[in-house]
Amino acid sequence: SLLVNTAGQPRREKVRLPSSLQGRKPNSVPNKKIEDPVAGKVNTSSLATTRQHLSSFHLIPPRVMLGVLKEGCTYATTVVLKNVGVNFSRFRVKQPPPHTGLRVMYTPGPVAAGLQIELEIEIFAMVIGGEDTGGLEEISHDIEILTETETLFLPVRANILC
Repeated sequence: SLLVNTAGQPRREKVRLPSSLQGRKPNSVPNKKIEDPVAGKVNTSSLATTRQHLSSFHLIPPRVMLGVLKEGCTYATTVVLKNVGVNFSRFRVKQPPPHTGLRVMYTPGPVAAGLQIELEIEIFAMVIGGEDTGGLEEISHDIEILTETETLFLPVRANILC
């Protein structure tokens, strides 16, 4: 029960259900145009009753925390974009503005169902503001990944040591 804990005592705070159980994905916005008349469709009876989109992507990990970075150095990490739908799907990445120091490198093209593609997130650690921030400046940006059915947001956070 959600009302009591494992010891059988009443819970003090509410239980937060994961977004996968709530039927929605974190950090995503659905697109207005969902169906593409040109894209291949699957019309099997097992998929006729599902309410989920037939093309969907998941980000692994869902957010990037780079920690403390040294100013003037370049760092890189890899994020996996996995197609968990039943059709092939396309995507594109809206590149972050140059003042963030972020760049996303990937191979464009369709991603087949069940396959994944790697996105390399590269950051050049630079301090933009001229004011004294006590030696640390926080960089925070959401990278937009536009798919056929939704727009995914990949939060990237880092602290730059001045």
